[in-house]
Amino acid sequence: MPDEPRSGCPINAAVEVLGDRWSLIVLRDIMFGDRRHFRRLLTESEEGIASNILASRLRSLTEAGLLTRDDVKRGQRAAYSLTEPAIQLVPVLAQLAAWGLRHRRTSRELRARAEVLEAGGPRLWADFMDELREKHLDVPRPDTDGPTAAERLDAAYAAARGH
Repeated sequence: MPDEPRSGCPINAAVEVLGDRWSLIVLRDIMFGDRRHFRRLLTESEEGIASNILASRLRSLTEAGLLTRDDVKRGQRAAYSLTEPAIQLVPVLAQLAAWGLRHRRTSRELRARAEVLEAGGPRLWADFMDELREKHLDVPRPDTDGPTAAERLDAAYAAARGH
């Protein structure tokens, strides 16, 4: 991934990091699916990412400062964590999902989280980002009453799957 974008355009700068077919899917799976290890990302992806593509995207997202990777000894499983810039993509992913709900054919179970994100709006996104900061960056989140944003998203997905 080049250090300098092709132009000074902010959209171009973002697209150079996030604009390939797989980067946002990998971030989605870490963010919303809590898939933080290579094997889970590989085997639990609905889209069926190839292992060489996954390895390449994890490497490029780490180099771009969107992920960190645990330092582990040989034979141990490394966990990937979101960085603050990646966590700040929650509203972007929520808006992409809302667009997909309106303009593309989607499955009932996989649209459930997107519907909750759209209905919850910026307040839910902020709560979810606080939860991600706690999980990935060890930043305590503010105390809140009721279910967490992640619990609401997971409950919607489970209900859509009939569980």
